Order: sequence, then C-alpha cells, then structure tokens
Amino acid sequence: MASRERQGTDVRAGRDVLLRGLRVLGVGIREQPRIFSVAVAGSILFSLLVVATAYVVGAVVGDVAVPAIDAGRPEAGALALAAAALVGLSVLRVGGMFARRIGAGYMQFRLQAAYRRRVTRRYLSLPVAWHHRNATGTLLSNANSDVEATWFTIAPLPFAVGTVVMLFGAVGSVFVADVALGLVALAIFPALLVLNIFYSRRMAPRQALAQQLRAEVSAIGHESFDGALVVKTMGREAEETQRFRERAEDLRDALIRVGRLRGLFDPLLEALPHLGTLAVLLVGTARLRQGAIDVTELVSVAYLFTVLAFPVRAIGWVLGELPRSVAGWDRVQRVLSATGQMRYGQQSPAGGPGPASLRFAQVGFRYEGAGSPVLRDVSFEVPAGRTVALVGATGSGKSTIASLACRLVDPDPGTISLDGTDLRELTAASLAGTIALVPQVPFGFDDTVRENVSLDRVLDGHSIDDSAVWQALRLAQADGFVAALPDGLDTVVGERGTSLSGGQRQRLTLARALAGQPRLLILDDATSAVDPRVEAAILAGLRSGGTSILVVAYRRATIALADRVVYLEHGRVAAHGTHTDLLARVPGYANLVTAYERAEAERERERAWDETLPPDSEPDRPPAGVAG
Repeated sequence: MASRERQGTDVRAGRDVLLRGLRVLGVGIREQPRIFSVAVAGSILFSLLVVATAYVVGAVVGDVAVPAIDAGRPEAGALALAAAALVGLSVLRVGGMFARRIGAGYMQFRLQAAYRRRVTRRYLSLPVAWHHRNATGTLLSNANSDVEATWFTIAPLPFAVGTVVMLFGAVGSVFVADVALGLVALAIFPALLVLNIFYSRRMAPRQALAQQLRAEVSAIGHESFDGALVVKTMGREAEETQRFRERAEDLRDALIRVGRLRGLFDPLLEALPHLGTLAVLLVGTARLRQGAIDVTELVSVAYLFTVLAFPVRAIGWVLGELPRSVAGWDRVQRVLSATGQMRYGQQSPAGGPGPASLRFAQVGFRYEGAGSPVLRDVSFEVPAGRTVALVGATGSGKSTIASLACRLVDPDPGTISLDGTDLRELTAASLAGTIALVPQVPFGFDDTVRENVSLDRVLDGHSIDDSAVWQALRLAQADGFVAALPDGLDTVVGERGTSLSGGQRQRLTLARALAGQPRLLILDDATSAVDPRVEAAILAGLRSGGTSILVVAYRRATIALADRVVYLEHGRVAAHGTHTDLLARVPGYANLVTAYERAEAERERERAWDETLPPDSEPDRPPAGVAG
C-alpha cells in the first residue's frame, strides 16, 4: 500500500513539474516572441524539408537508381536533376538550421541576461535585513547557475517544436504511403513521447535536489574563501575543507543519480527509432512482395525513420531538462518575489547646501529573529555643523544606530528626521546625496584608486574629476600614500583592497564618502586601524569642512574632539553631554573611555619590561600595576 502511495505521489509530482515547466517555457516565449518565432520558423522549415528529402531520396532510388541498374547505364539528365534536387533541399535545410540555432541561442542568452539583471536589481532594492537572512553564496547561485538552469531548455525548444511538426508530417505521409507502415509509425512515435514524459517525471526530484546542492556548495565555498583570513589564522583549514567536502560529495552523489537515470533512458530513446527502422524494413519488405507498395515508398519511409532518430531526441532534451528548469525558476522567483522592499518618499531635505541636522525620537529596533530589542527609546540630536560621538560597550547598539541614521534599516517604533523631515519621506537620491556612511569594515573594489573614490558619480551635473578626488583624499589624510603608489590614482588596489594596509583601506573608504560632498557624515568606528595622530588630523579636517558628523568612537582622543557625546548602555541612551561632563558624573562612561588608555599603557609597560631583559631569557611578567 505504501509503495503504491509513493508511486502515486511521484506521478502527481512529475505531472506537476511537467505542467510548471511548460508554463516557464511559456513565460520565455511571451517575453521574446519575435526571436522565438524566427527560431521556430527555421525549425519547422528544416523539419518539413526532412520529410520532403525522404520522398526525394525515395524517388531518386526508385526512379533513377533502380532503372539505371536495370538498364546497365545511368541517364545523365535524371542524375543531374536528382543531384540538383538534393543539393537544393540541403541548402534550404542549412538555412532553416541556421535560423533555428541562431534564434534559439540568442533567445536563451537574452533571457539569461535579462533575468540576471532583474535578480541583481532586486538584490539592490531589498533591505539589508533580507540580505542578513540569505548567504552570499546562495545569492550568487541565484543570479548565475539558477538563472542558467531556468532558461537552459530554451535552446532545444524550437528544435523540439519543429520535431513535433515533423512527427505529424511523417506519420501522415507514412499512412498515405501504406496503412500497415503507418501503424508501425503510430506505435513507435507515441512510444517515444511516452518514454520522454516518464523520463521527465522520474528526473524531476533528482534535478531539484542537485540544483539545491549546487547553491549550498557555492554558499559554503564563498563563505570559506571570504573568511580565508579567519580560517588560516585560527587553523581551521581541515574543518572547513571537511565541511566543503561533505556538501561537494552530496552534490556528486546527486549528479551521479541524475547521470544513472539519464544513462538508463538515453539508450532506450536512442534505440526506439532504430527499432522502428528495422520494423519498417521487415513490414515494408513483406508489403513490397505483396505489391502493396513500391521501392520508392519503402525507401522514403525507411529514410524517414533513419533521420528522425536524432531530431526526436530534442523532445527528450526539453522534457529531461524541465525539472532543472523548474528548480531554477523557483529559486529565482524566491528572490524576485521577496517582500520587504524599502519604499521612499517624494520629498527632499529642507536644509540648504550647508550641514544637515539629524534627530532620533524615541527610536526602537529589533533584528528579525532576535529575542529582545537592540534599541529602546533612543532619542538624541546631531545639530547642523556639529560632531556627536556615540560611545558604548560592545553590543550597546552603536552600529545599529549608524545603520538607522543612513536608512539601511527603518526604526520600529520611533522616527528619524533629517532637517526636520522623516527619512522615510525622502527620495532615495536625496538621501544618498545628503548622508554618507563609512562602515566598520572598509571595502575596496578591484579597480583603480580613482574609480574607488569617484564610483563614476555625478555631482551637480558633473562627474567627480581628479581635483575632487585629490581633495577627498587630502581630507581623509590619504593623499600622501596614494601619491607614493606606483601609478598614483591609476593604481589598481586589488580585490577588497588587498594591496593596501588596514589603515589605508579605511582612509580610502573615507575619501570615497567625502567625494560625494555629504552634508552628514556617519563614521562607524571607521578609523580604528588609523594611527591616533592621523585620526585626530582627519577629524579636525572634517570639522572645519562644515559637515555634520556622527562618529562611533572608543578612543578618548577621538571622543574629546566631539561637541557632544551620547553614551549608550544596553540599547538605551544612559547619558549625554560633553566629554568632560560625562567623565565627571557617569562612572560607567569614565571606565569605558579610559579602558583603551589602560590597555595601551599595559602594552607599553610590557614592552619596556622586555627591553630590560637579557637576550633569550623567558621572564615572568611583572604583576599588573608594577612598573617595569
């Protein structure tokens, strides 16, 4: 009973995949109707010419070759006419084949390119919270292998449509020639279609699993390669290799199961037309002896069965790849139909070209899936032209506030306003042109310094030229090391800026933000890898530039440069005021901002102690608080 239920489930699943696969093909046809029409027209022309060629070959054998053999000499005029007919049909078939292949390939690649663009645009429109829930490797797989799988069946589709026309034409012409031979054709050709459909249904779950595992392998690989520094420094190469190996072996096994099924059905699909040819010869010979048909008709029918063996495979290619196409379509549609798109308003900030003001009013925020809110009732203001420092222990919500301030995510509840206007009411262009975020982790594109800073942006109708690039580099204290690079602005910094040091990457990322001339600059611990003296010079230059600044900071020297300080504890504003005021009246703040100095002093003490020791000695460290 259980076995019969599983079989019934497989049949229903296979039927569903077949119908859904045909609907996917319908989507492709509706999106590219003209190209598909050209490809199908070429395929139908080719198919009809194959049937016509069968009768021309039959006529050549029956009316030219056999009489020539009987007479002992060929007739030159008949041979010339036969050759001209065969050459003419071949030329026309080449034309049909050319239209079919060019049209099908162009349609396939055009659809793949269009859907890659749609997926990429959707990635860019979806909020950061959605990206947090999806592995980068999976997203790469969606945009690449899943899109390819979705439209892989488009290439053989015109050929398959022409083959169906060819089958109907062939069966009809065989019936016209002889009913008995027609019955043989009627048995073979439907058997091919049934076998192809059965093959598609059995292949569906195997292809779906293989496509899923491709994405998982891609996700694990990307994660391991992206975290190569962590993997190497923590000595996790063996564990990461094993994790990748397990998923790769699962994918291997899934593809082997696909290959085994294909290896079982491909010989059957290949053998049926040849068996049909053998049956036609046996039945046709008997009918020829009975005088029911002549040599011309027998040769024509046998030729049809011979040449149909390959075109019929096109139907099998389409049906065999439909499960993979459906699996890819489902994964692509999961992205295209994803909800949570951030909506923008129609307003622009009320302020002029000068610094902007930012205000948080009773803002709360909870990450999806998190148990408790990250922020609760956060209220503070960044006055126009002022610098406000966010200070708090790890996990207090500083980076979340930075993301909210530039509207990577939206608050819930509360409001965040820029020059008195809610961020949600601003247009995307005005928001991007007013606020710039420099994140904790700097990122460099595998391009020149110039392109990394300018990003081909346009300000006030003009592209960011080299003078503006150098000005941004000077403000970020990056002009010195850029000028020392081998090719200056034309130096390629490598993937993620690997040819630069951590501090150089941070300054280059800061220059990128400054090149856009933002009215509000948000620094999320963006100078942590920079020497404190350079950091002080950067902040001093930014303050004199007339830009409002919200800086996430932990160095005392950095905090002291701020006009006001907002001190966070456990997602709430515990205190705010000047640095001196908070040091005097908030013990938690005083302990936090002096922790860095204590750590630096401890390291200096240890270095001084080591310098007083003889070489090759292994001393005990002095107790904490004792001078070296």
